[in-house]
Amino acid sequence: MNLCIVILAAGKGTRMRSDLPKVLHSLGGQPLLSHAMATARQFSDAMIHVVIGHGAERIRETFSDAGVQWVEQTEQLGTGHAVAQAMAGIPDDATVLVMYGDVPLIRQSTLAPLCDIAGQGFVGVLTAEPDDPTGYGRILHHADGSISGIVEEKDATPSEKTIREINTGFIAAPAAKLRRWIDALDNNNSQGEYYLTDVVARAVADGVSVRGLSTDSIEEVLGINDRMQLAAQERCFQYRRAVECMRDGITLIDPARFDLRGKLQAGEDVIIDINAVLEGNVCLGNRVMIGPNVVLSNVTIGDDVTILANCVIEDAEIGNAARIGPFARIRPETRLADNTHVGNFVEIKKSDIGKGSKVNHLSYIGDTTVGMDVNIGAGTITCNYDGANKHRTVIGDNAFIGSDTQLVAPVKVGVGATIGAGSTITRDAPDGELTLSRCEQKTRSGWQRPVKKK
Repeated sequence: MNLCIVILAAGKGTRMRSDLPKVLHSLGGQPLLSHAMATARQFSDAMIHVVIGHGAERIRETFSDAGVQWVEQTEQLGTGHAVAQAMAGIPDDATVLVMYGDVPLIRQSTLAPLCDIAGQGFVGVLTAEPDDPTGYGRILHHADGSISGIVEEKDATPSEKTIREINTGFIAAPAAKLRRWIDALDNNNSQGEYYLTDVVARAVADGVSVRGLSTDSIEEVLGINDRMQLAAQERCFQYRRAVECMRDGITLIDPARFDLRGKLQAGEDVIIDINAVLEGNVCLGNRVMIGPNVVLSNVTIGDDVTILANCVIEDAEIGNAARIGPFARIRPETRLADNTHVGNFVEIKKSDIGKGSKVNHLSYIGDTTVGMDVNIGAGTITCNYDGANKHRTVIGDNAFIGSDTQLVAPVKVGVGATIGAGSTITRDAPDGELTLSRCEQKTRSGWQRPVKKK
């Protein structure tokens, strides 16, 4: 089958109350239009035409490598007019499937039967029966049950408004016939637009059978016109992802409070607590435990890792059996080796932490190479920025850094070295020695604290 898919994405989305084109609003961490494109690409060898209008250049820039045919609708005169703009690039022997850039949850398996109907020379229309059909075009039938037409709600009679079966907008038809029907459309209706739905009546008039295909999955066919609908579809999308994860063997403590905004690869016996947000590409090893309120963005995590509550980890690699948190932040270009510990209120950036090393409390480690089995005490800071440039700190194996230490980079702490608590280290500390910088401690006998006069 020579399939051409037309995705309509030209509308402004006035009800979104945003300068951003509607199809660029995010769902599941990706623009709405990207979801429609992804579904379209599941039809192998299909030619994809995307009709754009409002914010056209912005959309092109966002999808500069999408590999689709862009069609610009300079005036938004209705869905029929939008499809007409794309028909110029579609051969007569093709099958045309019309999709929508603001309907992100439609599945390829739902649309494929429509294409099969159109491939036989008929017209396929996807219908549904929501609890409340208000706002949708209604499906009209002949006495024998076949579809006779579609009436938009604004043009419907009171009797027609009682019909529950609605038009979802998804339609498939042979290209040559569709071209002829679209060329004959008029805008004699309440909105003064060229309706794609009027194609159905013209097909019936030509004696071409219009076959309806009903779906029970209402969330698949719901379009997004405002922020409330966007939020509702986000939850539908996330629950769908949660179900996929659980079927793959991941334990989700509460699937209703889980957000996957990218791709997740996970081993066996992974447990994810509530309100976790996973972005980009996330790879979890076996027996990983993710605590509540954790954000993971583009991370690779080894086996037997525990990440406690309220941690943020981005663009980092975590080795086996590491323990992180609570309230830790691991920033980009950080690598934690096996059996490392990073504790509460610790921030690590662009650093390598060696096997078995610990940074357990209230420390900042930036632009640092830490060896194996190093203990970094509470309140340690690597002073890596001089106001103009970043400098690196190197800490050797088995070093011990006392609490409240400032390591002023560039500086090196030797293998087995000990840094006394409360020190400011500005020069290299030798291997195996104690290095400290402290003023002499003094006690003033008889000194009294000042008292405020009454």
